[in-house]
Amino acid sequence: MPTNHPPLRSADAGQTMTAIVTTGGGGYDRLEVSRVPIPVPAEGEVLVQVLAAGVNNTEINTRLGWYSSSVATGTNDAAEDLSGQTSTRPDGGWNTATPFPLIQGADCCGRIVAVGRGGDESKVGARVLIRPCMRTQGFSSMETSWLGSDRDGAFAQFVAVPEHEAFTVDCDWSDAELATIPCAYGTAENMVRRAGITSESRVVVTGASGGVGSAVVQLVKRRGGHVVGIASEAKQDRVRALGADIVLGRDEALSALGAESVDVVIDNVAGTSFPAMLSLLKRGGTYVSSGAIGGPLVELDMRTLYLKNLTLIGCTAWDAAVFPSLISYIERGEIRPLLAKVFPLNQIADAQREFLDKAHVGNFVLIPPEALYY
Repeated sequence: MPTNHPPLRSADAGQTMTAIVTTGGGGYDRLEVSRVPIPVPAEGEVLVQVLAAGVNNTEINTRLGWYSSSVATGTNDAAEDLSGQTSTRPDGGWNTATPFPLIQGADCCGRIVAVGRGGDESKVGARVLIRPCMRTQGFSSMETSWLGSDRDGAFAQFVAVPEHEAFTVDCDWSDAELATIPCAYGTAENMVRRAGITSESRVVVTGASGGVGSAVVQLVKRRGGHVVGIASEAKQDRVRALGADIVLGRDEALSALGAESVDVVIDNVAGTSFPAMLSLLKRGGTYVSSGAIGGPLVELDMRTLYLKNLTLIGCTAWDAAVFPSLISYIERGEIRPLLAKVFPLNQIADAQREFLDKAHVGNFVLIPPEALYY
């Protein structure tokens, strides 16, 4: 059920909040529990009290500078290789350099506590999810600004965002459950939509036990598609429970399914298994990706691409319908949250370490200390 929060008292000028400030690229020592000014919402913005914030690969990758072309390893290896480095890579963020120091956090469930000049005061008190992928030049452009990577995010007690990026949600989920949705499910819904998946589609989902992968399984099944989930043996029963029709280990997918046996591959793992994923696709099939936790550099035989008439789709900028659709799925009970574990905000390093162990299914969530002021 939603958390019942007492009303906030108005803040004095210069009131501060608790936040995790990422001071630069590097290891966990770059995550500092800090007191910083509460943001003041500008015209067209709202101030949101953060009730729960999700943990994602993107925050770890951004801190490490993993998006730099100089990095050739997967997320876990990069966490070991890059953790001792403190220099900021000029191309290490979502959009060139990351603007350190930065409050990270792409996933936010919160409630609106103030509006900027001329804003809609009736929205104060509403529980909302914030759309993390902001299309700053409209949906005709692929330019994006990401919450927690390009602008201050949800690893704090408060965050200011454009009013149109805060979506009211009416459901009986807890704050922590809602915080599992924005980044993982938005990314998943965007890929599923772009791939054009229908009830006739046979779809391979790699990393099916992770935050994005488990969301993809649910969203494909919601459309009536046939899901082949790829997961480690220890997690396969839980992936089946999500609705996957078949669950396999990554190394056995090609031998078990056979070449040219599926319509779509949704793959956020990549790495050395990329060629096998393309081999699985039927002629005219579609490969979709928004990540590469197993390694960003892959081997591509161009003959496989053009002789099989494959379509490769990269998905970062979300389409306009993605987030409103997710809100409707939640409110109609068509998807369910996968909350793996909750941590206090100041235990973010422990949460990220455990996250990288990949022993969980679903999402981790951080809970900020309760705020008395805004």
